[in-house]
Amino acid sequence: MSVTADIDLKDLVRTIPDYPKPGIMFRDITTLLRHANGFRVCVEQLARPFADRRVQAVAGIEARGFILGGAVADRLRCGFVPIRKKGKLPGKAIGQDYELEYGIDVIEIHEDAIGAGDPVLLVDDLIATGGTAEAAVKLLRRINADVVGAAFVIDLPDLGGAARLAKLGVECHTLISFEGD
Repeated sequence: MSVTADIDLKDLVRTIPDYPKPGIMFRDITTLLRHANGFRVCVEQLARPFADRRVQAVAGIEARGFILGGAVADRLRCGFVPIRKKGKLPGKAIGQDYELEYGIDVIEIHEDAIGAGDPVLLVDDLIATGGTAEAAVKLLRRINADVVGAAFVIDLPDLGGAARLAKLGVECHTLISFEGD
């Protein structure tokens, strides 16, 4: 039996109560990322459902999606495309608004990041309400990418984010869930 077979990824995620505000149970994956075998298992499991598909690029959402997305892209032997907060990309970018609890934010992608019809996998660390992921899917579709799926380490199913992506026709693959948070 391999060392990685005995790893429970959920055990490697640290929970920080009342961060960033009271009542929130923050799921911190930095403890998983620093665990070499845990990180390896995580990347393998994120990539596995998409290994037999022709994925041209992995799009990762700033910032933890960059870490995971880059590793998944390497595993799938494809390119990586960053989806960044407004004003962070040096080339010509297009943006997509999304709602936050107290306002609106914008994510951007280079307008030439992906060729029309290219199959793209969206990757991030966590899906909660799905607002950022939905904006990322809409952004990718605006540049005519074929979003073949989305992969997340953590799902907070009570917040409905994965169901929100399903309504957009995007297959959502998650590794672990935390109910009631």
